[in-house]
Amino acid sequence: MSKSIVSIVKYEKPLESVRKVVELSGGLDHLPSNAKVFVKPNIVFWTRAVPFPKWGVITTSRVVEDMVVLLKEHGVSDITIGEGMVTLTPKDSETPAHAFETLGYNVLKKRYGVKPINVFERPFKKVDLGDGITLNFNTDILNSDFVVDLPVMKTHAQTVVSLGIKNLKGTIDISSRKKCHNADPGRDLNYMVAKLADKLPPVFTLIDGIYTNARGPAFDGRIERKNILVASSDILSADLVGTKVLGREPAEVPHLVYAALNRGLPPDLSHINVVGESVKDVSSYHEYSFPYNKDGTLPMPMVKMGINGLSYRKYDLTMCTYCSGLNGVILSAIVQAWNGTPWDNVEVLTGKVMKPTPGKKKTILLGKCMYQANKDNPDIKEMFAVKGCPPSPAAILKAFHQAGININPAIFDNFDKLPGFFMQRYEGKPEFDESFFKIV
Repeated sequence: MSKSIVSIVKYEKPLESVRKVVELSGGLDHLPSNAKVFVKPNIVFWTRAVPFPKWGVITTSRVVEDMVVLLKEHGVSDITIGEGMVTLTPKDSETPAHAFETLGYNVLKKRYGVKPINVFERPFKKVDLGDGITLNFNTDILNSDFVVDLPVMKTHAQTVVSLGIKNLKGTIDISSRKKCHNADPGRDLNYMVAKLADKLPPVFTLIDGIYTNARGPAFDGRIERKNILVASSDILSADLVGTKVLGREPAEVPHLVYAALNRGLPPDLSHINVVGESVKDVSSYHEYSFPYNKDGTLPMPMVKMGINGLSYRKYDLTMCTYCSGLNGVILSAIVQAWNGTPWDNVEVLTGKVMKPTPGKKKTILLGKCMYQANKDNPDIKEMFAVKGCPPSPAAILKAFHQAGININPAIFDNFDKLPGFFMQRYEGKPEFDESFFKIV
């Protein structure tokens, strides 16, 4: 069996570095000039309220434009850039439009005839992925001849890494995303994610590691300038090498283990020919999990603050994207509300499978799924249910206030401005360059 090729190149110059990593990988060697190409960047989050650290969170516009230029040089004229980003309001179309404008995608439209699309404004089609699993994919990617997958090189708090395969989750609809975060331990998030590339057209993956992100996928991770590009026409091989570059072992990434098993391959680099830079020379260890205490009932920063009277269990794979986004805000609000007086033995439950701890005085069920799972549980003495999907800030505030935790409403009122706080970490550091996200 011939080995798949994965190229690693250090990013040094616009266009030249992307051209080099693409050519070394041979990723476009068999691309017909009349192909219909779908480009999938990673825009995990966006806000119109303030600038925020896009480094290590969003695919650089530099890499996106360079890839478009290479496609045009190959004679490709039909290019779509598509993403289905998460917004607080699922039907919000203004935020994605603002993202496309700010990131320069509309410039690409004028300059190269590229078509930027919000996949939530486009049709979806049910795809049978085998094993009785169906997910609804955007029809533009399904009807393309070739996919260019442009993930960011990052770890992920739930899936360990978020690279080429995981990036494709942005092409399925909301109901399918929720299905991925199901409560079946035999078909969990990792099992589902492993199948995302299986029924798509040929995929060329270029992992953008100009900036990397530990404890991703969002702006609250630890972001570093690394100047690394990884590319392959085999998406699994790209992800296996990308994982090693992040200092992780592929065998500890469940969705890659599943994906390798589905292809009859081992979850390692034995079937891969790495060209360009060596993995050893460019790799560095990236943490993926936010630290909690030993029993997983409180984040370590809260433990160090002395917070007690509260159990806020560590998130699991069943917590879907919308609740995940709110989860960090709620934890920040709790930190602000702490005044040194212990709370009244309150427990907060999230996701779909958590069960209440006997003996707790007050139980907050966060989200519709958690409410449905535990609304009749006899171990709950006093219930405070937040039933929405996603939960509304007003309902969250009410539940916490009733449970005696007086979180400040302002943190929800100014949620869109919260990412601006994280910009302060990078002020005055020239390696964090906003120009990577502009097209002029």
